[in-house]
Amino acid sequence: MEAGEIGGAVVFALAAAAAVAAAVSVGAVDFSHPLAVGAGAPFDFEGVIPWLIGVFSGLPSAAEGGVSLGTVYELWVRVRSRVIAPTLQVAVWVCMVMSVMLVVEATYNCVVSLGVKVIGWRPEWRFKWEPLAGADEEKGTGEYPMVMVQIPMYNELEVYKLSIGAACELNWPKDRIIVQVLDDSTDPFIKNLVELECESWASKGVNITYAIRSSRKGFKAGALKKGMECDYAKQCEYIAIFDADFQPEPDFLLRTVPFLMHNPDIALVQARWAFVNDTTSLLTRVQKMFFDYHFKVEQEAGSATFAFFSFNGTAGVWRTTAINEAGGWKDRTTVEDMDLAVRATLNGWKFVYVGDIRVKSELPSTYGAYCRQQFRWSCGGANLFRKMAMDVLIAKDVSLLKKFYMLYSFFLVRRVVAPMVACILYNIIVPISVMVPELFLPIWGVAYIPMALLIITAIRNPRNLHIMPLWILFENVMTLHRMRAALTGLLELSGFNQWVVTKKAGNNFEDNVVPLLHKTKKRLRDRINFLEIGFSVFLILCASYNLIFHGTTSYFFNLYLQGIAFLLLGFNFTGTCACCQ
Repeated sequence: MEAGEIGGAVVFALAAAAAVAAAVSVGAVDFSHPLAVGAGAPFDFEGVIPWLIGVFSGLPSAAEGGVSLGTVYELWVRVRSRVIAPTLQVAVWVCMVMSVMLVVEATYNCVVSLGVKVIGWRPEWRFKWEPLAGADEEKGTGEYPMVMVQIPMYNELEVYKLSIGAACELNWPKDRIIVQVLDDSTDPFIKNLVELECESWASKGVNITYAIRSSRKGFKAGALKKGMECDYAKQCEYIAIFDADFQPEPDFLLRTVPFLMHNPDIALVQARWAFVNDTTSLLTRVQKMFFDYHFKVEQEAGSATFAFFSFNGTAGVWRTTAINEAGGWKDRTTVEDMDLAVRATLNGWKFVYVGDIRVKSELPSTYGAYCRQQFRWSCGGANLFRKMAMDVLIAKDVSLLKKFYMLYSFFLVRRVVAPMVACILYNIIVPISVMVPELFLPIWGVAYIPMALLIITAIRNPRNLHIMPLWILFENVMTLHRMRAALTGLLELSGFNQWVVTKKAGNNFEDNVVPLLHKTKKRLRDRINFLEIGFSVFLILCASYNLIFHGTTSYFFNLYLQGIAFLLLGFNFTGTCACCQ
């Protein structure tokens, strides 16, 4: 057990204690009284069924003149107060517990990442790093280890030149590096272009290979696994992986590989993502906020304390031995990168995140592409939790603190609790509560905790304060997709292992030889998102009801904003000049 793990556990305990103290101070938790349903008496579950039978058996028949409007309303009030409100109240308290879990986790990560920034902590403080001597190739290349750069791609017409060119221009001795292009393209035209690009770089003296498969079995994981089975791959000590739209700087290997060379217990060095299109639309701006929080907070905190975080699938360098010892690439989930990271950690390996190294990439430029990407990640993470929870518990080479961090923080809170509580509480329970006045919503749960989470996010994104309200509304819509994905992965529902490649647009063609894909005529269901529009109607109706019959609650302003956000994204408005993509 290392000092970083102990420090992380102490900070987490302090964050949890602070949350409980704050809850007690505002009267949110009263340990001297049991939880009750609203302001009335506790719910009597044993009397529900007999009561319902009595209610319906006592209704006047049609022969007696039918059911009067007053009787129907009275029945609705009784059912609402004795069945609907108690049932929802249970859901409310479950959401309150999950909200506390979420705010504790977010506070912990924020405190660690802020501490890292304030003290100027760098990975070199914890792990040895020395520059490679003899950077001049004329002095010999014996000190340089063999490195293979893998570039998996699938019909990447718009960006294939970018990644191949960047990989071939890495500063590394030409006899100590192999660039391996793993092309799973199904379009013969695109495959021919990629092969010609590889031949062009080979003619310039670059050691580049072009590999294809007869089938796409296993998707990206299958391609990476097939690539490592090559004879030349077995001679490489380290494997650098870049997706087709990633463009590493020439000194990428010089800055990352020394961590692996001087620290035999490190399996992975992960760099941060940068984006070439983060200002093109409101959609890409809010995506950048999401990824900035992920890298600056979650990845930084995991690396600084437990030397564990999820591999992002690209812009990282792996130790070949660690991959093999972990069982290699597996295609059992849609997050093969996270799967490998967890298995390697259970074997005792450590990871390093280097935020100073940034690799340019591209954000999804359409709302549909981003939704599919988030669905794949959320579904795969929840499904991996289901598959590996027991493996984490029984692992022998992992400390108890790290097991707790992996199971509770990394899996349970981030992959399950976060998407579910946000959607259920704010998109379902709060809107319904305006029509169920007996339902009690604690102010600390629907106001204080969201405000705390907003402040935590704003602290690590000070440059994006001007779009923070729009980011909140956008993320509120995305919780619908993430919750559906998490449930799909946990329960292994239909489509839980479905892979859809994120479409790229490209950004820097030097010529016009490569044509762009022709625009296809889209059906109405492809141009309009009916799920979002349906939710917008629901939210606007609830807001209107609350505005007319507001009673003791006034949520209509927020509900109208949420409804408008769902409506705009239902018509694919993403902050560009065109309303329908």
